[in-house]
Amino acid sequence: MTVNHTERYRFSEAPIWNIQREYYEEEGLKAWNNDQVPQYITCNPMIGTAYAEMIFGFLQDRANKGHVSESVQIVELGAGAGRFAFHVLHELCKLIDYAGIKLPSFRYIMTDLAMNNVVAWQKHPAMQSFIARGMLDFARFDAVHDTELKLAVSGETISQGDLKQPLVIVANYFFDGIPQELLYVGEGKIYETDVSVEYPEHREGLKPSELLHKISLSYEHRRAPEYEADSYPYRELIGFYQEHLEDSHILFPSSALTCLDRLNLLSKAGYLLITADKGDHLIDNFKFAGPPELILHGSFSFTANYHAIQQVLEKQGAITLFPPHHYKNINVGCMINVDSPEECLQTRLAYRRFIARYGPDDFFSLKELVDRNIDSMGMQQFLSFWRLGGYDAEFFIQSTKRISSLLPDANDDEKEDLLMGIHIMTSSYYVMEQRYDLSLEAGLVLFEMELYEESKRYLEISVEEDEEEIVSTVFYCLAICCFELELIDEALKYTRELLRLEPDHEEALALIQGFEAE
Repeated sequence: MTVNHTERYRFSEAPIWNIQREYYEEEGLKAWNNDQVPQYITCNPMIGTAYAEMIFGFLQDRANKGHVSESVQIVELGAGAGRFAFHVLHELCKLIDYAGIKLPSFRYIMTDLAMNNVVAWQKHPAMQSFIARGMLDFARFDAVHDTELKLAVSGETISQGDLKQPLVIVANYFFDGIPQELLYVGEGKIYETDVSVEYPEHREGLKPSELLHKISLSYEHRRAPEYEADSYPYRELIGFYQEHLEDSHILFPSSALTCLDRLNLLSKAGYLLITADKGDHLIDNFKFAGPPELILHGSFSFTANYHAIQQVLEKQGAITLFPPHHYKNINVGCMINVDSPEECLQTRLAYRRFIARYGPDDFFSLKELVDRNIDSMGMQQFLSFWRLGGYDAEFFIQSTKRISSLLPDANDDEKEDLLMGIHIMTSSYYVMEQRYDLSLEAGLVLFEMELYEESKRYLEISVEEDEEEIVSTVFYCLAICCFELELIDEALKYTRELLRLEPDHEEALALIQGFEAE
């Protein structure tokens, strides 16, 4: 690489953070296409259900204390593609309807730095029913600077002290991507670690993602006694690091902590934080840590310092929950920063059941194994894992060939469960920029099951949604479905559409001849 020049910065002020902003503002929802920015691990039905259960538990805890008249506001920071919010809302509404108990109402507020994402969520078809019921709103929110939430749908502004109920804060893959300080502990002293950025030639013509791949970082320590001063707000935590670490680099989440402080001011009753990230809360993982590397995925991320957030919140009186076992891909924490947090029994029980015992990280590790072995799975194994994952559409789509191969030997019970799963899956499907034709895949599986009425319904949805890219197989299957259902006029219509695409299609010609003979 030919280097243009090198500049040195304080780590939290390095240009990588502005490049990150530019990336998300430029890409919008396309940033999550084909997992350019990873989204599945925090956007599948299983993790959505886990969060819905914890929020439901928190609503129960508020009701048990008699706080039912005021609505609970749920703020998701960096809501990304929007799929996670949809899964949480879908499951939370089902839980509330099923329970049939008196709970405070709620409003889910999706936020992001990029305004075009806010606009896109507001227009998304899957969000409209929640918007109409007053359960969903949106706001542009800069986590580094903003002190209030200006809501796009209601027009309300939530400012300091406006909320009587605790705020629920959701932050997935968020704290790892906002500015952080980089400290170094050596011989009991604290240093700031400055970063030197080497730029490539002709950087002006590069897109943000291209520039991130071409710059290189190097580090240099600078003595920083201000962190050791009694006036520093996190002096006790810094002292802990001085005592327990040596020759160690620490990503210190100053922006995350001040963001939580500003959000805390919105409510008079504290907050519940539910967060998932590549984040360490165990001090042993910080020992002898080298300087961080950019983890590139369109944008970039580092590892979040959950240890610091945990320690600061516990000092404020919070109860913080993390899994008792080590995490592999994603660490999920629940931090209850309200008066008498020990009384939030239902919240803590939900965390125990849906995170600590077996949670999203365990599910993702298991899914990696399943993905590699789909071709050896039986129908019962497929159905069991599909249920475990909340009838996830992505898993169904990647499994359709295997399902097809298993159908000839499937029994009636398995076919009935497969049909039920398809109904559940399609009722909770969130269409992203990276679009799958789920209706087509479901319709073809149902056709192979000889469930012609159900198959016809899904295949016709596929035709309506994508009239420009209809494959001839769809018209053939629709013609057969209509023939089997004795809908002769519709069968003829679809057969002619098939012949328009493939004039020499032998089966279609035979169908036409059969119809004419009758």
